[in-house]
Amino acid sequence: MMLTNARVLLVEDEALLMMTLTDMLEELGCRLAGSAASLKSGLAMAHDLDIDVAVLDVNLRGERSDPVADILAARGIPFVFTTGYGQPSMPGRHAAAPVVSKPYHLAQLRAGLEQAIAQRPD
Repeated sequence: MMLTNARVLLVEDEALLMMTLTDMLEELGCRLAGSAASLKSGLAMAHDLDIDVAVLDVNLRGERSDPVADILAARGIPFVFTTGYGQPSMPGRHAAAPVVSKPYHLAQLRAGLEQAIAQRPD
């Protein structure tokens, strides 16, 4: 699947970064299917939304987004982690998921999304 019209769930707790990522996703041709600023809303959206891929901030106001990733993985939906903390902060069970480091760059985000979609189980 190409990124054009890909339905994306965005889970990011910082409003400015949420707006930046939303703009970047639109520039890549993606459609924002939903956005969550907390673990609770991220869990609900990961469970309910019809999406192709997700972008998950690792740290949501002191809570890790691992449970959101668990739901997505169980549904066969690929995801990209975002973090300002580097690779060591990644949960072991999702260590193969692409990581996009903050500050965001469009090329990095594109590569991460394409890698995640390519890893999707059929």
